Amino acid sequence: MTMLYAAKTIHVGDHPHFGLFGLTFDTDIAMSTALALAIIIFMGYRLRKTVTDGVPGKFQLIWEILLVDMVGDLVKSSLGDKGKRFIPLGMTVFVFVLVSNWIGFLPTAMHPGQSGEIFPAPTSDVNLPLALALFVIVWVHIESLRERHLGGYIKHYGKPAGWLTPINLIEEVTKPITLTLRLFGNLFSGGLIIVVVAALASKALGPFEVIWKPFDLAIGLIQAYIFMLLTIIYLDMATSHEDEHEEKHEKKKKIKSTAVLETSQ
Repeated sequence: MTMLYAAKTIHVGDHPHFGLFGLTFDTDIAMSTALALAIIIFMGYRLRKTVTDGVPGKFQLIWEILLVDMVGDLVKSSLGDKGKRFIPLGMTVFVFVLVSNWIGFLPTAMHPGQSGEIFPAPTSDVNLPLALALFVIVWVHIESLRERHLGGYIKHYGKPAGWLTPINLIEEVTKPITLTLRLFGNLFSGGLIIVVVAALASKALGPFEVIWKPFDLAIGLIQAYIFMLLTIIYLDMATSHEDEHEEKHEKKKKIKSTAVLETSQ
């Protein structure tokens, strides 16, 4: 009975849709994505109007904590000073994924427990996480080409040994797939677990929806942070120079050996 309840409550890929130019668009997911964009634009507009160099308000303080203490520190610790230009990207990815995840918190179902949400979380459909993953991976490869140039970009696929090139290529192909499944799969599995627990506890606790909604918020926050973290990690891997690291390591060895010789003399 529990599994039947969960099956009626959560649907994978079952959305109202319409066709345009030979393509199929999920109506509810498109509306939810547009709502997420509208919320982000509104927050940016409000922040621009209220921002100050003096004592910040609560809204500005939250943004400063996210931008400086969370995203900024993470980017600088991973990429150093050269990573400052990636802070806006990391912040945008985090906020967009977070808002998209939290839209599912809104009680927009006409008949709770029987009908679907009018505005479901856009990231609960596999198409948006896939689009985000492809956007991030394409940006990562562009930055890799910019940093390493064409020769270094092609050469790094043969590191640390030439026979590993096919494996490195497979890894690059699977990155957008794993990034997609991390976001979509974790949100879906988290929602499924909550629904199952709600079905088991509904008789004892009554309307369990009020209790499990905060867990939805926590899952959405964690997944937004993980997606942003992986984006920064991929950028760090794409812009690093293996040859530079080896040269620095060799220079350190020479300096140490020279110091030892001078000391012995």
